[in-house]
Amino acid sequence: MAGTFSQIYIQVVFAVKGRQSLILPQWDEELYKYISGIVKNKEQKLLAINGMPDHIHILIGMKPSCCLSDLVREIKKSSNEFVNEKRFCKSKFSWQEGFGAFSYSYSALDNVIAYIQNQKEHHKKQLFKDEYKEFLDKFQIEHKDEYLFNWIE
Repeated sequence: MAGTFSQIYIQVVFAVKGRQSLILPQWDEELYKYISGIVKNKEQKLLAINGMPDHIHILIGMKPSCCLSDLVREIKKSSNEFVNEKRFCKSKFSWQEGFGAFSYSYSALDNVIAYIQNQKEHHKKQLFKDEYKEFLDKFQIEHKDEYLFNWIE
């Protein structure tokens, strides 16, 4: 029987609106579990998730039938509602528009997973702004700084 076979691995990165540091250690694991459930319910495979108070990294093994933009839109919409319903923040929580998506080969997965799991340590040495621009440069993605996230200086 013929079938479709694929290996598509995408790291998705997006930030809290206004790059506010709202994702607190007291509830970040609960947020990550919730997002993991969204990915699983969409029949995709979550390989790693972690972040900082102002942004998040998600590594997903995707089926070719899944539209990445639709998946990220659902993750952001549903997790916004989740955080606000749980009242984790004193103010309204929201993700910024847009996201970064970076593809990887199977052979790179261990390194990418380790990178995502090590976010707290990594960001002791590098700002998110520099990290994000480094991704764009590494993957040769043309961009204009004014169209990137709203950076807090």
